[in-house]
Amino acid sequence: MKLSVVVFFALWALTAQAQYFNEPVDTTLPSPQQTLGHAVGDWHARHDQIQRYFELLASRSDHAMLEVIGYTHEQRPLLQLVISSPDNLRRLDDIRQQHLAQAKEEKAIASDAPVVIWLGYGVHGNEPSAANASLVLAHYLTAVKTEEVTAWLDKAIILIQPSLNPDGHDRFALWANMHKGIKPVADPQHREHIEPWPNGRPNHYWFDLNRDWLLLQHPESQARIAQFQQWLPNVVGDFHEMGTNSSYFFQPGIPSRNYPLTPKQNFELTAAIAEFHAAAFDAREQLYYTEESFDDFYVGKGSTYPDVNGSIGILFEQASSRGHLQESINGLLSFRDTIHNQFTASLSTIRGAVAKRTDLLQYQQQFYQNALSKARADKVKGYMLLDDGDKSRLHALLDLLQRHHIAVYPLNRDWQDDDTRYLAGKSYFVPLQQAQYLLIKAAFSTEKNFKDNTFYDVSSWTLPYAYNIEFKAVSREPGRALASGQWQFVASPKQPLPAGAYAYAFNWQDQQAPLLLQALLTEELVVRSALRSFSGQTHDGTVQFQPGAMMIAAGLQQHSDWFARLQRLQQQYPIQIHAIRTGLTPEGSDLGSHNFAVINKPEVLLIAGPGINSTEAGEVWYNLERLAGISPSMVEPERLRRINLSRYTHIILPDGNYRQWQDGDIAQLKQWAEQGGVLWGHKGGAAWLAKVGLLQAGVWQSSDMQQLIPQQNLNYADREALSARQRIAGAIFSAELDLSHPLTFGIPRASMPLFKNSTLLLQPSNAPFINVGLYSKDPHLAGFTASEYVPKIAQGAALLAHNLGRGRVVGMTDNPVFRGYFFGSSRILVNAMYLGNSFNTPLQAE
Repeated sequence: MKLSVVVFFALWALTAQAQYFNEPVDTTLPSPQQTLGHAVGDWHARHDQIQRYFELLASRSDHAMLEVIGYTHEQRPLLQLVISSPDNLRRLDDIRQQHLAQAKEEKAIASDAPVVIWLGYGVHGNEPSAANASLVLAHYLTAVKTEEVTAWLDKAIILIQPSLNPDGHDRFALWANMHKGIKPVADPQHREHIEPWPNGRPNHYWFDLNRDWLLLQHPESQARIAQFQQWLPNVVGDFHEMGTNSSYFFQPGIPSRNYPLTPKQNFELTAAIAEFHAAAFDAREQLYYTEESFDDFYVGKGSTYPDVNGSIGILFEQASSRGHLQESINGLLSFRDTIHNQFTASLSTIRGAVAKRTDLLQYQQQFYQNALSKARADKVKGYMLLDDGDKSRLHALLDLLQRHHIAVYPLNRDWQDDDTRYLAGKSYFVPLQQAQYLLIKAAFSTEKNFKDNTFYDVSSWTLPYAYNIEFKAVSREPGRALASGQWQFVASPKQPLPAGAYAYAFNWQDQQAPLLLQALLTEELVVRSALRSFSGQTHDGTVQFQPGAMMIAAGLQQHSDWFARLQRLQQQYPIQIHAIRTGLTPEGSDLGSHNFAVINKPEVLLIAGPGINSTEAGEVWYNLERLAGISPSMVEPERLRRINLSRYTHIILPDGNYRQWQDGDIAQLKQWAEQGGVLWGHKGGAAWLAKVGLLQAGVWQSSDMQQLIPQQNLNYADREALSARQRIAGAIFSAELDLSHPLTFGIPRASMPLFKNSTLLLQPSNAPFINVGLYSKDPHLAGFTASEYVPKIAQGAALLAHNLGRGRVVGMTDNPVFRGYFFGSSRILVNAMYLGNSFNTPLQAE
């Protein structure tokens, strides 16, 4: 009886596997079907099910090793399955070290050196065919014993990351599985195929993780890049899904839309490997195409980041069933079909990479040799980064660079270059003469025009602009002024605060100052903020405090243990708190002056739901938590009239359409603001506030802007080019801020880089004191924007704010928290949370 059961399950597993491949397998190893309890593709496998299968497989196969390389926001493990021959796995770290050495140190390439193949699946959680295909692939590579597979494992290290976004993956798997009937419903209008807001594409905070390879704002990306830089794979497979009525795409993409710094040979090798994909799909008579979709431009994507790091990144896009079965122009598309195609492309990637092993290894070595050669010939020798008083923001940028293995050196003595003097301890040098030359050039690029100015995503991402760090290209190296070692973060020891002071104060410049403030307010300490600069007599002498400085006066505290709370919190943040001995100040307002504003703990409502841009809502949520210590309440727009607004001090309207709000909703918001609330809107949120009269501002709509682009004498073939010129696909502009306004306190310079990916534009106010930020006269810093738009943007307003009754309304043209890495402009939103009631700009009509 026991034998018959074993035979039954073996036959069942073989039958289920036959839908993907027919080669005989080692039946002593577990199959996905046996572990899941169903054939791959019958249901959407959850991340824990994938993990369980990989754990079983690695425990029983001498060809596989499983690693947990990190954890998601929701604490799901990030997995990496390493598959190779038993001999390779036994000396895996030696192989890795040899691989890095031959890539970057000009060492001879060993004749038996394996090619490193990285296959990354499911960075978008609702593109599930890839993650499910990883189950089939792992089974195939370990259980199939053909000569070809054996040769692959001898000649390759295969790194499989089955789900790059486990949180989003499980969100979608639950949705698809909960709507599956006994008979799959192929109707595209069926609920299974229409995900709810915010859908499964993004991660926990609704970020697109395929835009985070360069920015590294999330633990999923940080773990992924740590492994990438540790291995430097030769080929990277980046597996996605696209519209249901498509077929299958693999790169090369549109040739004119490749990133200009990517070496020509990269594209040649991509095309050579594409022949293996084509042969595999031809054999199965499956439709596919190349070179007609998708750019390869933004180096923060999974198929382009490898290209500026010596690898060959290859994008794969499978038509999506968005469930278990769906009608398409090519007939019924099943989930199993989509998995099969991803499995096919995975095998052809391995087949092609092994066949081109020598070429790929030689290319990678030549890539880094050429990088050093190009660096020597480059007129620019590196970039200087300057400390503007916010060490946390500067250190965040330096840390990001080092995560990409970019070397950064502090100056240990002053250095003069032309008319600029760079100070020791406040200047940092990023030399171009290093292996990451191309990545540095990309990260610091300020290009504005390209061979093809049509962009799928963004055309600029300049890291120093995002962090609002001053930087300058220099034509020579600082030489002996440089420290001998790379920058390393060293925490400064904190001394206990002296007891018995009249007051305690800290400046507002550092990025972590708002986090300290929120902690103080949570502990119910009473805090005031300076509206003007002042100096204080402290135990360390006279100290200068800038506008926005936070003051904790002993005489205002309500709890007997308030000082113990303060003492404990000051040890947790890298912010220097000064003990002030007297309320009489040598300079500026005394500590009891009305120029110290009351600071209350924010209670924030974020509008987030259908009709709202989920990505931008998630960026607000994430940045409020990370930069301000605030976890907002989130409410769908349609629920507004049914909730009690009186418990909130702030309401944030991110980009969205807000069409569902009627007169009653508008009246409710107006009444709430007039009673003292702070109402914030940006992009579509600001435009809606202006439209209904809550923000006193005019708006140049996208339709107004598009009329600036000539449309006469165009051919039908010019449609795409016209569309590209009519939009702003991610460029960086500068605005001039009023640094005397509380919304700008703590910002180091009047000129602020802003990220713009919309043609909507707020108009300046004619009333005094409302224009907190206006675009610069020559605002275009980086990225492509049609020349006709730039003069109009120079006439626009970036930030407006005014009173509304006892409350305040703030409108911003752009998203200040774009992709979580625009730390500079994020401070404006953070300031609105704490200082939003600290200004007084009554409308003239009032």
